[in-house]
Amino acid sequence: MNTSNIFVERSKDVATFEKKFEIVERKGIGHPDTICDLIMEEIEISLSKLYLQTTGVVQHHNMDKALLVAGQSEPRFGGGKITKPIKLIFGDRVTFGGNVSRAQIEEIITKTSTSWFEKHLRFVKEEHLQYQLEIGQASQELRSIFASSKETGANDTSALVGYAPLTDTEYAVLQTEKYLNSKQFKSEFMESGEDVKVMGFRNNDSLELTIAMAFVDSYVSSEQHYFERKKEMIQAISDFHKKLGKFHDVKIVLNNLDKKGQGFDGLYLTVLGTSADSSDSGQVGRGNRANQLISLSRPSGSEAIAGKNAVSHIGKIYNLLCFKLAGEICQRVSGIDEVFVWMYNAIGQPINQPKAIVVQPVTKKETFQVSEINDIIEENLSKLDDFCRYLMSGKVMVA
Repeated sequence: MNTSNIFVERSKDVATFEKKFEIVERKGIGHPDTICDLIMEEIEISLSKLYLQTTGVVQHHNMDKALLVAGQSEPRFGGGKITKPIKLIFGDRVTFGGNVSRAQIEEIITKTSTSWFEKHLRFVKEEHLQYQLEIGQASQELRSIFASSKETGANDTSALVGYAPLTDTEYAVLQTEKYLNSKQFKSEFMESGEDVKVMGFRNNDSLELTIAMAFVDSYVSSEQHYFERKKEMIQAISDFHKKLGKFHDVKIVLNNLDKKGQGFDGLYLTVLGTSADSSDSGQVGRGNRANQLISLSRPSGSEAIAGKNAVSHIGKIYNLLCFKLAGEICQRVSGIDEVFVWMYNAIGQPINQPKAIVVQPVTKKETFQVSEINDIIEENLSKLDDFCRYLMSGKVMVA
């Protein structure tokens, strides 16, 4: 890349961790938005592998449009029932033809989705699911990007951003959700479902965590039992934060809508451990960003990541690369408290030649090594093919 397209400008802003207030959110694996993101990402990886096996190259496709329509349920103490299944609507464009048929692609979509639920949500079974496939042939113009033997062109015009390092608030919110969905927590609290949302609000050095977590009705025997276990969960979360050691003052609110004496109307009870069984729908792109968080105090790019193809859609490639670049700049360039990295390119342009990369270090130093920043960017762009192949490995968390 021509270094004239790399723009480095020192930011005079205060680093996020030094600001008085900070708001961070994370949606757990059982949240309907996260379900959509992770299923579509797994489908995209499977399709990319299918194209490689059958045609030798990844053909044009994107699987980043999906809607989860909540089902209907009747929660009851000791176990309720599902009266209407969860419905997933898939709508996007792929490449049919040659050795790749519509039947093959539709089979990948349904099998991958069902398998994902079986692996990640303990109580969701095949009979609880319904699929509607609205998959069409990609346009000829977009398919032509992949037909060229030249460098791969971007199949969208996008601008993305990443930043580093994580603040203590971001780390605390991320680790809280991971703890609540860990095997350790689930074995201790079988009543807890996988649908977890954590909202963190930092005011100076104190942290308030507002947590929504679905309870599984089959493990709850009464209203009294529900509130007893809820109290024990709050204590366990408090103990976890004492060990985490990021904040001395942590206020924890769990299921804020609960009200004693209201029966089922005052309890966050589900049959399947996710609000998707009755109360909440989901959509790709409404969940966690590329660093697995929704940080309202930070800038956000214009694209969702999940389901976009990993060889030409810069909405995925640049999104994740921006965070990678920011992390390496923070680690390797001395004196930088925080850094923001933006990448921009236009449809049809080679993905390894972005039209602009803007780097904004937040530093108390008047000067820093711009050449080191340029070297990090050049090094990563020279290995962009390897990075794209890694994105297809399934090892990268996108939500």
